[in-house]
Amino acid sequence: MSTAPRTAPPTRSARLSLTERRKAETQLEIARTAAALFAERGAGVTAEEIARAAGVAPRTFYRYFRTKEDAVAPLLAVGVRRWIDDLAGPAAGPHPPSVREALERAARRALTPAGPEAEEALRWTRGLLRAMPGDPALRAVWHRVHHESEEALIPVLARLTGAGPLAVRLAAAAANTALRVAVEVWAAGDEPADGPQGPAELVTRGMRALTAGLPELNGRRPDPATRRD
Repeated sequence: MSTAPRTAPPTRSARLSLTERRKAETQLEIARTAAALFAERGAGVTAEEIARAAGVAPRTFYRYFRTKEDAVAPLLAVGVRRWIDDLAGPAAGPHPPSVREALERAARRALTPAGPEAEEALRWTRGLLRAMPGDPALRAVWHRVHHESEEALIPVLARLTGAGPLAVRLAAAAANTALRVAVEVWAAGDEPADGPQGPAELVTRGMRALTAGLPELNGRRPDPATRRD
């Protein structure tokens, strides 16, 4: 992490950036609290209870979120978008994988708990998914987050494959659906997150099944050193 020279005062844009980061941190903390309460108590939890447990005033809660269900969106978005950021990054090694392999690896990494915080996030997600049958608004947030994830995946796959709009949209829909269904199937049972029936294993099987008919994914990822933007 770079540090600005002592003689250089912070710019307005830097202060705004810090403000936005703090806002995002507050939203994520409220989201974690909301997820934990939904997982524990289901749809009966109120926005005021979430605010109190998160240590903020109800007015602050409603400044960030319209409804109690909206409060979990930042936490869900972190999970479903992490793999897109991974996929969009440069390929490691002298022999880049195919786009299909890169998709699969990124999804596996996103759903493999790398530490206590990641394990806890998956537990909260399991609890949220189990609470959704009693709260259609909560399920709507889940599907909205995944729709936004699919839309974000489209330009990444277009760049990596060079394929036409139909193939790219089909690939984005297939990959995003594989990830969503893997988490939903895992959440419905009691298997551990890192076991043979965990979400990382399930997404691998789902990704292979849903993308099997898309030869556009067989091409190698472009080498960032030779790209021309």
